[in-house]
Amino acid sequence: MNIFLVVFIVLSYLIWIKCIYYLHRRRFLKSLKDLINPISNKDSQMDASHTNSTNVRALVVTAHPDDECMFFAPAILRLVELKASVHVLCLSKGHYYNQGSQRKEELFDSCAVLGIPASNVTIIDHKNLPDDPRAEWSISLLSSVIVKHIRAHSFNMVLTFDGRGVSSHANHIALHKAVSHLAFTDQVPDGCCLLSLVTVGLLRKYLSFLELPLSWLLPSSLCCIIGSADYRQAKAAMLCHRTQLLWFRHLYIMFSRYMIINTFQIIPQGPRNLKIY
Repeated sequence: MNIFLVVFIVLSYLIWIKCIYYLHRRRFLKSLKDLINPISNKDSQMDASHTNSTNVRALVVTAHPDDECMFFAPAILRLVELKASVHVLCLSKGHYYNQGSQRKEELFDSCAVLGIPASNVTIIDHKNLPDDPRAEWSISLLSSVIVKHIRAHSFNMVLTFDGRGVSSHANHIALHKAVSHLAFTDQVPDGCCLLSLVTVGLLRKYLSFLELPLSWLLPSSLCCIIGSADYRQAKAAMLCHRTQLLWFRHLYIMFSRYMIINTFQIIPQGPRNLKIY
C-alpha cells in the first residue's frame, strides 16, 4: 500500500509540473505585458502579441562571461522566442585567470547560441572593474556605465542580479547595488522596468525542474520557464565557455534550477517629480 501511495504522489507531482509548463506561457505573456505597459494596460486591452514582438527591448546586465547562460538563460530564451530585442552588457571580460581574450570570444559564441547577435553584446574592460571576488567595484562607475547604455539603446527592461547575487559573488552584488542606486536616485528613463534575479537557497538551487512548483507558487514579478529543447540550447551555450568547464560546472548544468527556471522581482524606483518645499 505504501508503495502505491509513493508512486501516486510522484506521478501527481510530475503531472503538476507538466501542467505548470502548459500554464506558464499565458502567465508569462501577461506578466510581460504588465511590466512593459503598466499604464496603458489600465485603460485598454492591448494584444499580447504586439507587446511580445515589438515593444520589448531588454538588457541583461552581467558581471562575467558565462553569467548570461549560467543564470539568465531561461529569461533570454523566452524573450528571444517572442522576438524581443535582447542585449547583454557584461561589465568585465573575465580576466581573473588571465583568460580575458578567450573568454570574450566564448561570450560571443554563447550569446549566438542563445539567439543574441554579436552586435547586441557589449563587454566593458575597465581597470577599476576587475574580475575578482575580492575587488570592490565602484557603484558610481557601474551606475554611470549602465545608465548610459540604457539611454543609448532606449531599453524598457533591465535584468540583473539581486542583492545576494545568486552565488554571493561580490561582483554580482555590486551590479544590484548599482542598478538599485539608479532606481533610488530616479536616473532610469521613464517606461524602463528594473528586474532582479531571485536568489534561492542551496537545496532549491540544485533541484533542477523538481523545484518548479515552488517557484510557480511563490509570488514573483516575472517567471521564466523553459522545456527540454530550450534546456539543451542553454546547455550548448554553457559548453561554449570551454575555459570554465571544470567538473563541478558539469554538475551545475545537470542540476541547477537556473538552467531551467528564472524568477524576477521588480526593483522599486524612487518617486518621480518629487517636490521639496
